[in-house]
Amino acid sequence: MKNFKDVLSKYMSACLLLVLLGTSLNAQKFDKDLQKLQLAYKLISTFYVDSIDDGKLVENAISGMLTKLDPHSVYISKEEVAKMNEPLDGSFEGIGIQFNIFKDTLMVVSPISGGPSEKVGIQAGDRILVIDGENVAGVGLKNTDVFSKLKGKKGTKVELQIQRKNIKKLISFTVTRDKIPIYSVEASYMATPEIGYVKINQFSATTHSEVESALKKLKEQGMQNLILDLRGNPGGYLKAAIDVADELLPEKKLIVYTEGLTNPRREYNSTSKGLFEKGNVVVLINEGSASASEIVSGAIQDWDRGLILGRRSYGKGLVQRPLNLQDGSMIRLTIAKYYTPSGRCIQKPYDDGIDAYQEEIYHRFDTGEVLHKDSIHLNKNEKYYTKIKQRPVYGGGGIMPDFFVPADTSGYSDYYRDLVAYGILNRFVLNYVDTHRKQMERSFTSFEQFESKFVVGDEIIEKLIREGKNEQLKSDVQAFRKASFPLVKAQIKALIARSMWTSSEYFQTINPSSEVYNKAIDILSSEKEYTNLFH
Repeated sequence: MKNFKDVLSKYMSACLLLVLLGTSLNAQKFDKDLQKLQLAYKLISTFYVDSIDDGKLVENAISGMLTKLDPHSVYISKEEVAKMNEPLDGSFEGIGIQFNIFKDTLMVVSPISGGPSEKVGIQAGDRILVIDGENVAGVGLKNTDVFSKLKGKKGTKVELQIQRKNIKKLISFTVTRDKIPIYSVEASYMATPEIGYVKINQFSATTHSEVESALKKLKEQGMQNLILDLRGNPGGYLKAAIDVADELLPEKKLIVYTEGLTNPRREYNSTSKGLFEKGNVVVLINEGSASASEIVSGAIQDWDRGLILGRRSYGKGLVQRPLNLQDGSMIRLTIAKYYTPSGRCIQKPYDDGIDAYQEEIYHRFDTGEVLHKDSIHLNKNEKYYTKIKQRPVYGGGGIMPDFFVPADTSGYSDYYRDLVAYGILNRFVLNYVDTHRKQMERSFTSFEQFESKFVVGDEIIEKLIREGKNEQLKSDVQAFRKASFPLVKAQIKALIARSMWTSSEYFQTINPSSEVYNKAIDILSSEKEYTNLFH
């Protein structure tokens, strides 16, 4: 027995010695690598032909290291950190307006509800000509100029002089800056007497509370089934995605788990607090739905809680952690992968480099994937099964919808593309609303009246065509007339609705022209069709 203890003691001592030796060797290698990097920096700084910005050189070195890891590990400068955080924080500090620069003049599209501009009486259509005594009209104003002049610390004041239609004199306003919410729920309304609709544009710090409010309101209005629209949603906070999924799943269901080399498996489960744990659900996705959107979609799909409609999602399954540096800059470092409840990682490959990775989404259009389901090549080695009905699902390249709906390109033409790309369509609608606002306010006292009675006539489209010609558009007008009239009429009406009301009314107006939206309505209106799609 004593002999065995001696042998065991010697064995453990040898193991410990090897561990310490390995640690020491690793540390020595790291020191040598660091010395090599420092020497390279010193040689460049000493002998390079031109003067060098040392700070920029270091930033480029950090960026270069991260670029070799994966597409989502990045260096963010001190100046960019605040800009990056603002949309996800759910608020910023300013005067609270949505604006557009129209004919070299700052025009208020709408004051943000409850914000400081609305409180002092600034209206949609007002033109801001002077800010703190400085003329800003006709001077080549850019969006960045507007942000720098109107954003500021809460409690500070800004003096504005505004031109209002049919009033000759300028109107002066003193606006006290305040916290302005950035809403991530762009729209929520009853699509039918029983079907509610919620559109989320990103997952921010306030998304969960916004979704809670939307679900409560829709349930009060009689919602039995739900369309959750995550098309074009690039993601955001992991916690926000988990909280939104929790509203739809029964308790004690795995929503997602994360795992990495130095990060042990961590599971996130649903609670009993969900506001919509029963009732049918359809989630809309496309190639612009990424990250947090895929967490929600994956959890809904894997638990057979609802159906996913649309096109294959982006395929981002990496978890980043923000690591702050001393000067206020930041590294966003990938520390783990996330996995859906079935165990699949939906991260698409990035072995061919960052450029190929970023262009992959456009490659889907070239291969015909967005138009034909048969063009999608599933990774048979990444086959998994849903938790309840054991339906096959696949990892390694985004969330594949349960029901594929191709991109609708029937209304597109080169002339329509150019009208949108060059901002002509938006400017045309702004001018139209500016000219006819008072008349429309008298004719339509509610959005419901506008939706049912307002018609975009051919004469409006002909005016738009003339506007395009004035802007020297060279594309085929006849092809536009033949193919794009229904599409552009729907878009004009929706843009007018947004200018007169909010983005919610925009989606309420434009969605009926969307094939995937209409398919969601059809499926949720038929219990038989909804059930059959799970088999």
